[in-house]
Amino acid sequence: MLQRNYHTHTYRCQHATGDVIDYAKAAIDGGLTTLGMSDHAALPDNRWNNVRMSMPELDDYEEAIELARKECPDLTILKGMECEYVEEFHSYLEDELLGVRGFDYLIGAGHYTPFEGGWLNSFEELNKAAHLRAYASFLGKIMSTGLFAFIAHPDIFGCSNDKWNDDLTECSHDILQAAVETGIPLEINGLGLRKIPKQTSEGPRPQYPWIPFWEIAQEYPIKVICNSDAHHPKDVAGKLDETEQLARRFNLNLLEELPI
Repeated sequence: MLQRNYHTHTYRCQHATGDVIDYAKAAIDGGLTTLGMSDHAALPDNRWNNVRMSMPELDDYEEAIELARKECPDLTILKGMECEYVEEFHSYLEDELLGVRGFDYLIGAGHYTPFEGGWLNSFEELNKAAHLRAYASFLGKIMSTGLFAFIAHPDIFGCSNDKWNDDLTECSHDILQAAVETGIPLEINGLGLRKIPKQTSEGPRPQYPWIPFWEIAQEYPIKVICNSDAHHPKDVAGKLDETEQLARRFNLNLLEELPI
């Protein structure tokens, strides 16, 4: 059984419930030894602010983590963020979050993909070859920054595609090659296993993890990390066992502890 979860949100992101202490208590009850808090990071221009905390909430978030550390001294609680990478805010991530504020780690995420001067919703719009190429290229860029401890749910293109195809294969190879070249772990994400299954022409399946991606992944010497991506305290260890089973099934190099 995995005893660490590095992907955990709070009510501040506006689509989760509970605060740090609620997740900490649930983590202890669930037998976890390490809890990584990683709510959706605020951005200086407050873009996409309906699905993340606002800049004024940063201090409160840090204070909530410190309070939980004091109340639960036997649980290792790490201070992290799940981040969108916007190039103009590179210094904010590096100098402010990792530097001045001393965050333990950041998660890189591609919820949005830059494309032709705008941004695609990666959950809904990765269903064209050009969009998939842009997504793979963007994840590669995120990995190359060196800012992030791992990449969240790299296979979220499962949300917007019915069947596996050659474009998805090409996209997957590009992502996996970037993971090899940079050494950045990829996440097998438990939230996708808790969501309502995607109804496809081949029957229902999890939106992600999408098995064909991880089948291809076994061809590469990548590192993987399993997380629950908890948005409610009861899910702090949600589907960790199943994500671990997937990693073992394909003989992937599973990191049970992040080297941070």
